[in-house]
Amino acid sequence: MGGRFEGTVDIDRPVEEVFAYLADGRNDPEFSPRVLAITKRPDGPTAVGTVFASTVKDAGMKTRREFRITVLEPSGRIRWTEISKNLVTAAGGYDLAATPAGGTRLRVFNDLQGHGLGKLLVGFAVSAARKDADAFARRIKAAVEAS
Repeated sequence: MGGRFEGTVDIDRPVEEVFAYLADGRNDPEFSPRVLAITKRPDGPTAVGTVFASTVKDAGMKTRREFRITVLEPSGRIRWTEISKNLVTAAGGYDLAATPAGGTRLRVFNDLQGHGLGKLLVGFAVSAARKDADAFARRIKAAVEAS
């Protein structure tokens, strides 16, 4: 069993800028304090199949995580799935839409799944993520607008 968290925010930047910023997962530490380090492979523009490998700190523990880009539709949708083997894994994405004022409405979401002992922990992870979802979306807004 798992669960979803999501947040929505309006960003005062055109969709193309927001998309370009979010498609480069190396920007994640700018809005996600749990991401300690992140790399991308292969080099070059992000494409379907690109993998972002990160070191994250969750509940006081450092883990390695790898996410593969599965959908990349310019100015519209980005999807990823975790390919690393952790107790709790995520698959999620960004949906972007232009606002009448020329900005971007962003919806970010993740579906969390527990594996092995992680099945006992996933409920806590989902609950914590849901409590932070709106603040997480606001951190993305602040990072994009500052870039």
